[in-house]
Formats: sequence, structure tokens, C-alpha cells
Amino acid sequence: MNILTEEVAIEGKNIIKDFQLSDTKTRVLKNISLKVIQGEFVSIMGQSGSGKSTLLYILGGLDVPTSGSVFMNGMDISKFNDEKMSRIRRQNIGFVFQFYNLIPNLNVAENIMLPLLLDGKKMRDYKKPLKDILEVVGLSDKRGHTPRELSGGQQQRVAIARALIGNPEILFADEPTGNLDSHTGAEIMSLLQRINKERGQTIIMVTHSPEAAKSSNRVITVSDGLLQ
Repeated sequence: MNILTEEVAIEGKNIIKDFQLSDTKTRVLKNISLKVIQGEFVSIMGQSGSGKSTLLYILGGLDVPTSGSVFMNGMDISKFNDEKMSRIRRQNIGFVFQFYNLIPNLNVAENIMLPLLLDGKKMRDYKKPLKDILEVVGLSDKRGHTPRELSGGQQQRVAIARALIGNPEILFADEPTGNLDSHTGAEIMSLLQRINKERGQTIIMVTHSPEAAKSSNRVITVSDGLLQ
């Protein structure tokens, strides 16, 4: 059972994001503040161009705000340099995207282990975590297969396992069902919901799908760069 604590997993304070194109400045996020509690599964919804993905990327350290702060473990990660932020993304954060971003010539186990290998870890030291996460995503019998031998849903399961193998504090998901049919998308959402409940995994997900958002504990709506 997932028991929510009152401990804050991540907090955004007064986030503003501007994009400059030639002489035109567009304010995409307009002074947004929010908190996500450890163990929450939060969906961020909004129409295309609302700023929801920009907010996700800023919270996850893939982008930086024009002004404002993002706090994780009491640290303002929005002020970290590239090297320090890269380490945080490798060790404290997991990402799942609409497109699976798997390496075609690596098998399932190698794709899952890639973030740890890039962080200098040894595959032999993660035999049990790898076995466990393969069981969680239902791919124990596919560990030697390459991405081209998998369905889209199976590839997304590999991507989820890759995001979780380092035991991240927060899992960020950007339209994780956006490239899948409705039945397969529902299976992926069921998996994420189970990961949240059974592992207590904090998840922050961007989705345009009301059905997908039903799997979360809380829905945040972004409209014209503002929280509704």
C-alpha cells in the first residue's frame, strides 16, 4: 500500500519561463508554484501549448526557468551547473518519454542498465535489481531481445524499467501513452499505478488523456502558462 507522507519530494517556486524568438519574447510559464509530496502520483494536464511539458522539463532539470526556483532535498537544482545537474538526473531522477529512446543494437537488459553503466556502475553488481525490475514490468522472458523484436508497449516497459533501475526519488513521464493504442496505453497506466502504489514511487506525468490521468492521485491543470 502506498502511504503518502507530508515530506515534499519536489517544489517549484514562482517559476517563470520566457522564450525569445527574434525580437519577440513569449512567456510560457507565468509565476507557477507547486509542491509534490513523496509518494504522490500527479498528472499535469493542459492543451497543446499550455506550458505543461515545459513545466515538467523544468521540474526534472532538463530546462531551467527564466526566474524562480526548483527545490529537491532542500537544494535549488535550477541553479546547478550542467555537470551537477547531469549527476542529479542520473542518480535521483528517472524519465519516461512518449518515444522510447531505446538503443537498437542493445538488448533489453543492456538498455535498462545503460544509465547505471554511464554512471560508472558495473552490470554484475546489479543482477538482482535487474531481475526484480524485469519482473515488475513483466519482461523477464524478453531480457535478451532487442527493441525491434518488441511491441510498442513492451518497448515502453523497457523505458520504464530503465528509468527505475537506479531507484530514483522521482519518476517523470512525458505523455507515456501518447505513442500507443488505447488498450496498450491502459496497460502502461496500470503498470505506473502499480509502481506508485507498491513501491511508493513518486510520479509526475504530463498527459493530454483524461483516461490516463485517472490513474493518478491528483491532477494539475495548466492553461496559458498558469495553474488552474
